[in-house]
Amino acid sequence: MLVIFESTLPVFLLVVLGALLKRWRAIDGGLWTGLEQLGFYVLFPALLFATLAKADFRGMEAGAVAIASIGAVTVMAALLAASWPLFRRAGVPAATYTSVFQTATRWNGFMALAIAEKLYGAESLALIALVMTLIIIPINFYNIGMLIWFGGGSRSLNAFARKIVTNPLILASLAGILFNGLGLTLYAPLMQTIDLVADTSLSLGLVMVGAGLRVADALRPSALSLVPVGLKLLGMPVLMVGAGWLAGVGGVPLLSIALGAAVPTAMNGYLLAKQMGGDAPFYAAVATVQTVASFVTIPFVLMVTAYVAG
Repeated sequence: MLVIFESTLPVFLLVVLGALLKRWRAIDGGLWTGLEQLGFYVLFPALLFATLAKADFRGMEAGAVAIASIGAVTVMAALLAASWPLFRRAGVPAATYTSVFQTATRWNGFMALAIAEKLYGAESLALIALVMTLIIIPINFYNIGMLIWFGGGSRSLNAFARKIVTNPLILASLAGILFNGLGLTLYAPLMQTIDLVADTSLSLGLVMVGAGLRVADALRPSALSLVPVGLKLLGMPVLMVGAGWLAGVGGVPLLSIALGAAVPTAMNGYLLAKQMGGDAPFYAAVATVQTVASFVTIPFVLMVTAYVAG
């Protein structure tokens, strides 16, 4: 437990650094919007392409990992969809319910990548990148569908499809898998340039996670916010690790599954909630509480999974 805690501590310290820097008046507030755009369109696509293009998936149980991850997210989404009558009877507004749904199913893949690289090395990093590639489409399909149905969003399915096929993270991931599968290589100086760009993405991404948090919400969490906190940080790992174990996954691949399940929700859902009629303030509050709580729950989940994985 102590080893895992100390290994993940630098990741969380970078998140704390981001939260402090966001509140430092010497830094122009407009910087953060530019950094988010740089990360989304350049840094993170470079990381995904470089990781997937060079990964050796032989012996990684990649197929079983993908099935377990997508299956667990689908089960969680189905359970939450079926539970809407319970939320409605409890007086939860539809817009707030969509944020419960989003924060229980989305995951911060870049936090998972940073911890994977720190704890388990290149094999885990490649598996997390692969799972991100495969799971991003169903996660967005489920969440945008819920926002259209419950949140009063006016975007058409055609607009949704265009958003998926033009997503730079998806395009970079697919390009990396294509290069890997076909045995293609880039001109060495160009690949080294992409690697240099990718090297900056994880640390900067964690700083941006911290910049997006609302510290006051972590000090006074509402009762309702604890529902998606428990579902995401504990319920999702149980589903995903259980599915992986049943599929015969063990060792580092199973620990990678656990890590992907145990990280808090992604902040991009906050923007989606703002744009499509969801409860954006509630989303931000839950994301903050999840991130703080994950400082304890991630080491716990990884410790239990290490025992299961033998």
